[in-house]
Amino acid sequence: MIAAIIACEVGFWVLLVAGLAARYLLRRRRLSTVLLWSVPLVDVALLAIAVVDLRGGGEAHLAHGLAAVYLGVSIVLGHRMIRWADQRAHHRFGGGPPPVRAPRTGAARAAHERRTWLEHLLAYAATAAILSLFTLLVGDVDRTLPLWSVMRPWGLAVVIDFVISFSYTLFPRRETR
Repeated sequence: MIAAIIACEVGFWVLLVAGLAARYLLRRRRLSTVLLWSVPLVDVALLAIAVVDLRGGGEAHLAHGLAAVYLGVSIVLGHRMIRWADQRAHHRFGGGPPPVRAPRTGAARAAHERRTWLEHLLAYAATAAILSLFTLLVGDVDRTLPLWSVMRPWGLAVVIDFVISFSYTLFPRRETR
């Protein structure tokens, strides 16, 4: 299962880089569109691999939980990661404007931090939904308990992220002069 996660992560970046190279270096817009639209298929493949493994009697363990984390993060943040890479490639190879930087100070920074935390929370919730799906498909809660081991440390990270992110609202960083 770990190999499948690694292969899917590599596949994600290979398709992304190939799509951007086709768009900005080769000027092949259609090919680029096909490659970039193929990126979510990597997630579908990982989901299918995990489901087939679990339904086929495979032992549920941490790797399946990590697959759910990968899928949850990809579902919530995948589009943003692709947009992030596209903006930089467009600037570097396509003559586009420089990417807009996140605000560094004030209320705009606080709002940015809150949005980022909300995305983190949504990725956590998406992962919980995927783990619930895995549990439902296996049909045995006791057998799938190891899958859920990823949620406790990640839950702690979400809480820490909340404290840090909302500290920008309570104590906004001021501009230095």
